[in-house]
Amino acid sequence: MKRLVFAALLLLASGTVSLADGLFWVVGNRATGKCNIVTSNPVIIGDIWFGDGPYKSRADAKLARSTIRACPAVTPEEEKGEEGTN
Repeated sequence: MKRLVFAALLLLASGTVSLADGLFWVVGNRATGKCNIVTSNPVIIGDIWFGDGPYKSRADAKLARSTIRACPAVTPEEEKGEEGTN
């Protein structure tokens, strides 16, 4: 019985990790004064002062970033630079 419970917990834990693939978060970076879109769950420590998400697509994260008051507006040049990053 203990083996069955352990196997079920292990399967559940591995399943939740795979659900995080393809998600996006908006992260406020105090050092740069900008909000970035990242693909991993942020750890709020040091220069990272907030994280919002997860979002299912980069477009959803961009829309959310535009509505967060703490995030400065993104210039067209910065937006072009983001397109090439993950």
